[in-house]
Amino acid sequence: MKSISILNILLLFVTINTTFGQVAIYDPEIKKMVSEISSENMEATVKRLVSFGTRHTLSDTKSSTRGIGAAQRWVKSEFDNYAKLSNGRLTSEIDYFTIKADGRRIKNDSQLGNVMATLKGTDATDDRVLIISGHLDSRATDVMDSTIDAPGANDDGSGVAAMMELAKIMCKREFPYTIIFVAVVGEEQGLYGAKHLADKAKDQNWNIIAMINNDMIGNSLSSGTQLRDNTQVRVFSETFPYLETEAEAKIRKSTNRDNDSPSRQLARYIKSVTNQYVEQLDIKLVYRNDRFLRGGDHTPFSQNGFTAIRFCEMNENFDHQHQTVRKENNIQYGDLPEFMDFEYMKKVACSNLATLSNLAWSPKAPKNVGIEVKEVTNFSVLNWNKPEGKPIYGYNILIRETSSPIWEKSIFVKDTKAEIPYSKDNYFFAVQSVDELGHSSLPVFPVPIR
Repeated sequence: MKSISILNILLLFVTINTTFGQVAIYDPEIKKMVSEISSENMEATVKRLVSFGTRHTLSDTKSSTRGIGAAQRWVKSEFDNYAKLSNGRLTSEIDYFTIKADGRRIKNDSQLGNVMATLKGTDATDDRVLIISGHLDSRATDVMDSTIDAPGANDDGSGVAAMMELAKIMCKREFPYTIIFVAVVGEEQGLYGAKHLADKAKDQNWNIIAMINNDMIGNSLSSGTQLRDNTQVRVFSETFPYLETEAEAKIRKSTNRDNDSPSRQLARYIKSVTNQYVEQLDIKLVYRNDRFLRGGDHTPFSQNGFTAIRFCEMNENFDHQHQTVRKENNIQYGDLPEFMDFEYMKKVACSNLATLSNLAWSPKAPKNVGIEVKEVTNFSVLNWNKPEGKPIYGYNILIRETSSPIWEKSIFVKDTKAEIPYSKDNYFFAVQSVDELGHSSLPVFPVPIR
């Protein structure tokens, strides 16, 4: 019987990715996971979260039916149920910590707790970490009212429900490195839960490859303008890294890489993977850390030097965001499940899953990526070092015009050095590692080599 090479098998899953003008390999296991995401499951999760009345950070912690404490314990119990499907690799905890009164939105010293599920990687030598989050707390019009009903269906029951759906699906698979699923608290009071986790990660030197924050991903109808759009979702990413060193700033300025921060590379990666695996959803790259004069739980991670982005719906509805439940002039206010679009939310969750699983199965990024600048030529020469870890099938050299927000072309090579017929004066480049199933690392922007 004639043997069939791995390459021949892979060709069964090859299609053309028109966004990058490149041949892309689809992993059937990722497509299967994406198909398992259920809008009905996420809707049930959102309604269960709403049933706790309020999830205000400073609400009741003792009741078994109402308040933030009951919600935390329920989320943990769900994580514990998922753990039974994981062969012991998924563990859960409520990571309690104390926040001092701040004279603003924390009246008294308070005990808060992030609900975390950690899916342990199977490769003990791979210390990489991925984090996906949504915030568990909710609020009404008065951010200090901890007793009034604050259903928080979309803000941010949607992010928590999507994160939990991914945990349930991904815990059944094995990934080389660790994935942390977390429902943070204290977002509405000042990003306290995210800051606690980001500070812990920095203090303990976690090797976080990407942090993905989902905050309000379940509404497709805007207030005021009445625009309805269930085909686009925003991904926010910072321009310059918060912890950019003087040397890094010097290289950035000399290469004009103002739109190529690590977070921006992650955002483009999300757009690429979403185009591969999710129908009728376009990633809208927004070139700012968050909405105008506002912030989310990815921000403390960015401030600590980690690569982090935020998913957020395309059109916000301010009648159902930070509003006390009430009816005025025949208009219903309040963040209630009936105003959500769960099919839209499903597509955003699919984008999250495709991104996380591709990253979690990817080889490490190439090291010491550089571009030679010692000669004046219309060709460009890039070279890099092979990373340690899982086998590398090859590398993608990504290319785009300097005015383009996304990578437009890709050249696949097997070696760690390539000369390509594109002038370094006219294009931007990046290099990513690829395995045999097409899982690719985050792109690395080259530095000049003299």
